[in-house]
Amino acid sequence: MRRKLWEDLQPTPGRLNSSLRILLATIIALILMLTWRMPFIYIGMYFIFLVGRDSPTISFRTGLISVLTVTAAIAVELGVVIVSDNDPMIRVLSVAIVTFIAGVLVASTNFPTLGSTWGLLFCTVIGNWEKHAPADSLVKGSLWLIATFAVAVGSAVLVEYLFGDRDPAKKLETARAIRYQALEKMFTVYAQGGTSEERSAAAIPVSRLAIAGSAGMLELYNKIAERGLDAGTLPPGTRLRVTMQAQLMDVAAAFGLQNTGEDSPDLRRRCAIIAEQCRELIPVSIPKFESRLRFMPEDCVTLLDRVEAALHALLTMPTDASQMGNKELVAMPVRKAPFFIPGAAGRNDTIAFGLKISLCATLCYVIYNAVDWPGISTAVITVIVTGLSSSGAMKQRLFFRLVGSMVGGLFLGLGAISLLFPHMDSITSLVVLVGFVAFISAWTAGGPRFNYIGLQMAFSFYLVAFEDFSAPTELAPARDRLIGILVALLVMWFVFDQIWPVRTVTVMRQGLAGMLKTVASFLRLIEPRPDPKDLLQQADALRDQIGKTVVSLRSMNDAVDYEFGVDRERHVRTSEMILRTSLTAGTLFWNQFAVLYSVEDKDFLTEPDLIEMRRRLAEYIDGMADGVIKRTAPAAVPANAFLTPAMLNDPRYGEYSRNTIARLEELHSYALMLSREV
Repeated sequence: MRRKLWEDLQPTPGRLNSSLRILLATIIALILMLTWRMPFIYIGMYFIFLVGRDSPTISFRTGLISVLTVTAAIAVELGVVIVSDNDPMIRVLSVAIVTFIAGVLVASTNFPTLGSTWGLLFCTVIGNWEKHAPADSLVKGSLWLIATFAVAVGSAVLVEYLFGDRDPAKKLETARAIRYQALEKMFTVYAQGGTSEERSAAAIPVSRLAIAGSAGMLELYNKIAERGLDAGTLPPGTRLRVTMQAQLMDVAAAFGLQNTGEDSPDLRRRCAIIAEQCRELIPVSIPKFESRLRFMPEDCVTLLDRVEAALHALLTMPTDASQMGNKELVAMPVRKAPFFIPGAAGRNDTIAFGLKISLCATLCYVIYNAVDWPGISTAVITVIVTGLSSSGAMKQRLFFRLVGSMVGGLFLGLGAISLLFPHMDSITSLVVLVGFVAFISAWTAGGPRFNYIGLQMAFSFYLVAFEDFSAPTELAPARDRLIGILVALLVMWFVFDQIWPVRTVTVMRQGLAGMLKTVASFLRLIEPRPDPKDLLQQADALRDQIGKTVVSLRSMNDAVDYEFGVDRERHVRTSEMILRTSLTAGTLFWNQFAVLYSVEDKDFLTEPDLIEMRRRLAEYIDGMADGVIKRTAPAAVPANAFLTPAMLNDPRYGEYSRNTIARLEELHSYALMLSREV
């Protein structure tokens, strides 16, 4: 654990720049808020961390939407109070209803920040009506929250416009090339029979790049998409390729660090092929030696097998030279994504997530009012901040919340109040202290594995340290706020892990099944229709969901390490298999999707035999998705059940048909192995 945390804190490309931007935005917002004596400083300061930094455009858009969301939350609050004449029971019911809706929005939309922001701010302002204060002052306090939020978001957006990246496409090309170069060098050393020292030296750069993860590259991808920039020579499906490359780096690093003494002719031969393939992939060219790459899904057991499988998934993505740099295929802007994820709003797991969040928030609200301890009202806010993020890997997040709360609230927050604040007599010293905490929180939040700890450090520190416009003079309020955080974590642990537990692999199975259903929907979608624009719009929505699901599954795969129990190793193995299956499903999807944007291949959409093939594939993949949930083996179906041998050998459609059937056979092999796991 300590080794992984230390690795996670190491410098990675763009991390210092991002941390400094957060630091500058924090200092600007702090000075303005203190000068104008704005309430709710801790909320405004925390949301600086949540403003999108993929591009200045995204920062402005997310900032504007956040301010509108704040306004909507306050409008609902005032409406509840006016209609109910400030009835206490109606306030409790409103907390339950609003947090349920917020949880559903987080789990079922492509804009989860809206739900979490709305729920957080509503619970913050509705709780103020429990105080014995004049209604006029409470209404003014609620309206001041809009101003506080606007200042914080405006500061973050201003900094992004001044110092954001200007050429993300070139940086992304460089980042992916660096990774392939490191892989090519390491496997060349193995192929040449290098010494243990040489192998270790070659594996270290691969390990460092693997630790950096895919977050930085995905951020560059989002910048290209949102700003409509020139994609250079980036290939189709860049987001999925980034995730695939990150998986390749992970397994290659594990192989390089664990096999420094192994050597054999077969090992050298296989490493030489891998090195050659990586060398070809550096300039984004069409691979020439795919058939030489050994790959058998049924025999994918060793680390080198897994390296070959990950590389195989990359090599089987569409690589038509005419589509290189096509902005429509490289990156899809967020504005093209639908608000609701197709089919997600009514799913049982979505409703369950909303109910669990609602139960936690309502319990905390009732507890602090029942014991008449308003100081721990931060429990409700903590539930919203920490719970409304996603619906998987709860044990990991609970652990990260606890660590972040202890570091930010106990050591930094209470430590500053008891040791530093009594000796601080100017805004300069406060800015230095807050800047220090903001920087280390932002640096921690920039890591690929423990980033959630950084967010919780900032949230807990601000919650404890900013009680009013002046430095705290008593420890009791800060102590109460910290206890509120701990109460919320205890309630969430009880609800999410004891009353209503969901294992991470269960969520991953649901995600994979949903992804397979999406692939099947797309196969049914690509048929001739009078409005091609409508076809592309629906296809883009499915494409966006495929990419996000793979990223989410990879994140949850990392979180399985935090599962406990005697079957932990089986869960780790199952999660790895689910991730591999999703990558193969992604390649099948993209080999079909690329046809939509190929002017030369429009007849592939109208050929009757291919239309029938896609219909049969969709039906089969739907059954496979059901089998993933029920843990049943998919039926073995020969290739001629989908397409005639004549079509497989057709000079025009043969290659496309054979590639489609080959990807399906690989998907079937993975699904079959997955059915044997927990």
